[in-house]
Amino acid sequence: MSTDSAPAVEEPDQPASVAAPPSLTALFVAFARMSLAGFGGVLVFARQAIVEQHRWMTADEFNETFALCHFLPGPNIVNLSMVFGARLRGIAGGVAAFAGLLLPPTLIMTVLAIAYARLGDLEVLRRILAGISCAAVGLLIAVVFRMMTPVLKRMEAVALIPMLGVFLAIGVLRLPLQAVLLVAIPVSVGATFLVRRKVAT
Repeated sequence: MSTDSAPAVEEPDQPASVAAPPSLTALFVAFARMSLAGFGGVLVFARQAIVEQHRWMTADEFNETFALCHFLPGPNIVNLSMVFGARLRGIAGGVAAFAGLLLPPTLIMTVLAIAYARLGDLEVLRRILAGISCAAVGLLIAVVFRMMTPVLKRMEAVALIPMLGVFLAIGVLRLPLQAVLLVAIPVSVGATFLVRRKVAT
C-alpha cells in the first residue's frame, strides 16, 4: 500500500516561487498604489505588495534589498524603489518605480500644504494629526516584526547577534549612528561571508 506524504504548507512570507519581472507600467502603477496607501509610511505596503501580493521577491530578498537601501544616503523607501526597479527592469525600471512612488503624493502634498497654511491653527486639525502619528508608529512596529520573522525562524546567530548589538548600541547606549555603522557593517559582512563559506565547503 502506497503512502502519500502530506502536502507542504507554504509560508505566507516565503513564496514558493518568484513571479516574472513586471512591465514598466506595472512597476509605476504598483509603486503609485503603495504611495497612495502609505499612510504612516510606505514600507508596510511596499513589503506587502512586493513579497505577498505580486511575489516579485521573497521575504529574504526584500530584507536584503532594504538593508542595502538603509545604508545608502537618502530616504530608505526612495532608495528601495530605485534599487528594486533597476534590479527587475534596469535603469528604466528604477525610474518608473521612482516616479510612481513620488509623483502622486507630491501632487497631494502640494494641495494639502496650501490647505495647512490656511487652516493649520485649528485645534481639531492638531488633534487629528496627533492621532495619525500614533497610528504611523504602530504601522512601523508591525512591519519591523514582519521583516524579522524569517530571521527569527532560522535563529541564526550571525543575524541575531549584530541585530541585537546595533539595537543596544543605538537604542540603549545612545551611541552615534555613524560610529555604530562603521563597526556593524564590516562585522556583519565578514560573519556572513565566513558562515556561507563554511556551508559551501
